[in-house]
Amino acid sequence: MRPAIYIPNYNGSQRLGRALRSLREQTRPIDVVVVDNGSDDESTELVREDFPEVSLIELGRNLGFGPALNRAVAEQPADAVILLNNDTEAEPRFVEAMLDALDDDVQMVAGVLLQERRLELIDSAGVIADRTLMGFDYLHGEPAEAALEAPAPLGPTGGAALYRREAFDAAGGFDERIFLYYEDLDLALRMRTAGARCRLAPEARALHAYSAGSGAASAFKYSHTGWSRGYMLRRYGVLSQPALAARALACEAAICAGQLLRDRAVAGLRGRLRGWRDAAGLEPRDHTAAALLQISARDALARRRRRRG
Repeated sequence: MRPAIYIPNYNGSQRLGRALRSLREQTRPIDVVVVDNGSDDESTELVREDFPEVSLIELGRNLGFGPALNRAVAEQPADAVILLNNDTEAEPRFVEAMLDALDDDVQMVAGVLLQERRLELIDSAGVIADRTLMGFDYLHGEPAEAALEAPAPLGPTGGAALYRREAFDAAGGFDERIFLYYEDLDLALRMRTAGARCRLAPEARALHAYSAGSGAASAFKYSHTGWSRGYMLRRYGVLSQPALAARALACEAAICAGQLLRDRAVAGLRGRLRGWRDAAGLEPRDHTAAALLQISARDALARRRRRRG
């Protein structure tokens, strides 16, 4: 099975070269596809001039993370679809370890992203979620060795993921309404509902510069995470359950209040309202097949604070 690695890019020329150089050192043969979301920096020139072996798909405008990847997979399909962020540096066995974790019973594989500033710590080893579908990076802040014995997450993070293309296509790929953030959790929930399984590949590791593209506390990120959160709450009917609704609204209010007090930002609140509105009238989605965290609201908010820190 010859896999393809798909890297979405938007104005990432200062980071993209490092990611592509690391893929030249992989222990398994691969095809590499960069899908560019209308960059106005030197990204496309970099790929053409320095990485002629890489296929370049130019979209001409910024369609968002999931929509760009959907187009890339459709245009240059592979049986094993591997996703990698442009702000990563893959270890030489990254692809090999991802493929080794794949068997007939597994449709998703989660790689391990390590913190660029503290290489001994995990940034993300997949996605998990609580009962309100608040998403978290699996094993964030844990030592890298923790991944060796850890059970599988709900699904892979979009920054280091492998999907069987047949299962990816059957699920409809990424939801193209989601521009950025939570698209990997949404896909994992839909694939789980369809019976897909995920496995963790602890030796498929890459260094990750967290939020290098959008900024960890930018209005841009707050707006898009907020939209995705509001959209998910409505699309999956979380607020239709009174107990969950009270908890979800309390947590979202606390998060938005924190953004307002700390960063003088209301983009997160506005994003949530837009996402909720945009999900109106859409077919509800089921998440009962997914294993969700049974944690308190306090624990959920503490996990959010640690992630931001």
